[in-house]
Amino acid sequence: QVQMVESGGGLVQAGGSLRLSCTASGRLFSLNGMGWYRQAPGKQRELVARITSTGMPNYVDSVKGRFTISRDSAKNTAYLQMNDLKPEDTAIYYCNLYLPRDAYWGQGTQVTVSS
Repeated sequence: QVQMVESGGGLVQAGGSLRLSCTASGRLFSLNGMGWYRQAPGKQRELVARITSTGMPNYVDSVKGRFTISRDSAKNTAYLQMNDLKPEDTAIYYCNLYLPRDAYWGQGTQVTVSS
């Protein structure tokens, strides 16, 4: 069974930083791009950033210049470095494939940014 395991969330003040990690099974990770998504209370899940299997990143406008997505193929792990966090970044953060599939949603990791 494929499993995405997210970690690294927490409570941080506005302007602070967090680094999220996502570990996936080896074959799945090596063959696919990865994405970070988030769901805030009362809102739909949305894309935050994605990275291709060859390392090309792209971001939604609201996080450009603040978040950096990366991947380490040796560790089957994708990262999301989040700087200058804002209260509106508060959400549960999930990882999935570049084109997400329902079967691969994990538990996510909670990020809470206080003002």
